[in-house]
Amino acid sequence: MPTWTPPTSVNLVDLGFMDARSKLIDLAAFLDRVQRGGQEGDFRVQALKNAIAQLSLNSPTRAQEILLSFSDPSSEPIEKATMQGAIGAFKAQG
Repeated sequence: MPTWTPPTSVNLVDLGFMDARSKLIDLAAFLDRVQRGGQEGDFRVQALKNAIAQLSLNSPTRAQEILLSFSDPSSEPIEKATMQGAIGAFKAQG
């Protein structure tokens, strides 16, 4: 997989820091509300927390790994959908 190298003349921190900071604060506020509501055990919250842990890894493929962490790892199609629409995180059966 080829790696992308940003142009050296662009300060990516200047361009993206405030947006990333805002998203991180929004995420912290969401987790605070979930905790106060006693809903920390929801599989989606757990998937989110697992993905957050990956942010501190020094890997150039963090975004890919986090996206995959929310995805269904199975390769065989299911016979019939149990619901309509996406729920944003994979919920293991059983």
